[in-house]
Amino acid sequence: MIEIPEACVIAGELKDSICDRKILSVKMNSTPHKFAFYTGEVGNYSHLLIGKYFDDAVFYGGMVELKSQSVRLVFSDGVKLRMHEKGSKLPQKHQMLLEFSDGLSLSASIQMYGGLWCFEEGTFENDYRSSALKKPSPLCPEFNEKYFSKLIETDRVQKISLKAFLATEQRIPGFGNGVLQDILWSSKLHPKRKVGTLEKEEKDRLFCKIKELLKLMAMLGGRDTEEDIFGQHGGYLTRMSRLHAHEGCAVCGGEILKEPYMGGSIYYCPICQEI
Repeated sequence: MIEIPEACVIAGELKDSICDRKILSVKMNSTPHKFAFYTGEVGNYSHLLIGKYFDDAVFYGGMVELKSQSVRLVFSDGVKLRMHEKGSKLPQKHQMLLEFSDGLSLSASIQMYGGLWCFEEGTFENDYRSSALKKPSPLCPEFNEKYFSKLIETDRVQKISLKAFLATEQRIPGFGNGVLQDILWSSKLHPKRKVGTLEKEEKDRLFCKIKELLKLMAMLGGRDTEEDIFGQHGGYLTRMSRLHAHEGCAVCGGEILKEPYMGGSIYYCPICQEI
């Protein structure tokens, strides 16, 4: 799933790869998926895109947006994007395939669920997109100690867990269960720990780790559990993930535990992350 680091990386790759290339064809929904979400009729995508050039690629939250003057093409966090070189075999199954005049192609496929929204700016409303556009990313200076303090000191979050605080209700758009694991482990905080039990020092440490590790993940090309548009895994080694949990805690050497919690899995070290 695309989270903040991957959205940042993918936006940069798209900007370097396909911006200023003319869109030759648009093929939509070759493989119907009931959890693929579009704007209006998919037949209208060709009208909006063919013959156009993307001017820019940006990210906000876990979303990646391509811009062509007033037209927007937005991919949400559940969309897998893949770049195909000229002459390479194109995938038969996809929810979108863009072909460019120089032979490059970009395919988009849905894993579990995802939005592929194409529209004239100002004609489409989506709560997740609106929230991500309005709120500062942890990768930006505007996400500072004062801003984070307002989030974590709010009365309504004091009785919920750190996982619920960080990864639900779009408090920090694009911050999901994936990046959550290493950030809480590095902060020495348990995912089930209640927000209201944190000391000031722990809140300060959590803020610093959010900023530090998300920046590092983006700099290294994303997490090693995810792939970029060229099919390459990110360079950030996830300590708390299915790939490396069996190796034990890199700090104390203890066993890493995995358990279901709030609709997903959490990984933690019971020694370093006492609840």
